[in-house]
Amino acid sequence: MLGLEKKDTSLLIIVAILTMCAPFILNPFPADSAMAQFNAGYPDLMQRFVIFGIFAIGFNILFGLTGYLSFGHAAFLGIGSYSAVWMFKLLGYNILPGIFLSVITSGLFALLIGYISLRRSGIYFSILTLAFAQMSFALAYSVLTPLTNGETGLQVYNSDPQYFHSDAMPNIPHLFGQEMQSTYTLDAGAWSFDFNTGYYLCALIMLGMFYIAIRIFRSPFGLMLKAIKTNQTRLNYTGLNPRPYTLAAFVISGMYAGLAGGLMASMDPLAGAERMQWTASGEVVLMTILGGAGTLIGPVLGAGFIKYFENIFSKINDTVLHQWFAFLPDGIEDFLIAIVHPFVGKGWHLTLGLMFMAIVIFLPGGLVEGGQKIARKIRGKKAEDDAPAASDTTPAE
Repeated sequence: MLGLEKKDTSLLIIVAILTMCAPFILNPFPADSAMAQFNAGYPDLMQRFVIFGIFAIGFNILFGLTGYLSFGHAAFLGIGSYSAVWMFKLLGYNILPGIFLSVITSGLFALLIGYISLRRSGIYFSILTLAFAQMSFALAYSVLTPLTNGETGLQVYNSDPQYFHSDAMPNIPHLFGQEMQSTYTLDAGAWSFDFNTGYYLCALIMLGMFYIAIRIFRSPFGLMLKAIKTNQTRLNYTGLNPRPYTLAAFVISGMYAGLAGGLMASMDPLAGAERMQWTASGEVVLMTILGGAGTLIGPVLGAGFIKYFENIFSKINDTVLHQWFAFLPDGIEDFLIAIVHPFVGKGWHLTLGLMFMAIVIFLPGGLVEGGQKIARKIRGKKAEDDAPAASDTTPAE
């Protein structure tokens, strides 16, 4: 189907089912229960799942497939956001021109930065990309203030031209009149499910980008990128020049990041320089490694994993903890809260760091490796269960 092998088609269908059914999957607990704290089916968080999924998929093409580790990919995320907001200011709130310009602008910047950075490899390439990203971050706060609005961030004002905006269209980001923040809430007994227009648009785009990533992985171009990652020196001895391939991978990866930035601005029409900081670049590296670098679905899982714990654990405060342990005697309740407190709320980074360490130590291949181990155990157990039945039908000698 769609030119894919059976295995890849199945993977695409699984991702499509998970994204389309996310409002149900991410809200497993009743809205009024104590466990509702772990529900993640609200629009803003679901949008972040798929947008950062796009960001991580693109980064995986450069890092997981080609082996080049960039510490400055957040620069393209920020450039994409700024480009989209400028389209809102000049043309109107229709998100299509903004998304289109985000991809094109990020691709051009990636071409420039990649052309210079790819003259080196290994740690030197990583440091060059980090330097470019930090320069972009500093410029957005200082020299380029007329374009970026500095610390305040770029946003849309009533005085902006918006040449193609009409009174019939909403004054918030929309797609031909369909507002991105439009949400339908389905109440089913004690459960509540939100179906958001912006989320489903981002989810459809993510599925398209995931499909493109599959085609890149399985193409001759993808095989060349894998050869570069395996042994670039040996590839040079064959007479092939790897630089055009690595530059193409860098530009494609940058365009993915720009698309993610444009979608972020389309969901919330505000662009700030903090999206270009080195911490944002480090976050996408963690997402890719955590999910499984070089795998297809790994970056999507890693993005969802980190964004889930970032948002859920950071909301757990002492009030929530007291609700959870209220059934215990006061002394034990206070003792447990004192133990759990450093790992939630403002201390969620500690929890995420420990979980990341555990996964890297016990599952070097990321979450995908963990899923593969579970699948092998299930298949092995099933084979063992079927073995006696097979032996019963074997005639004795």
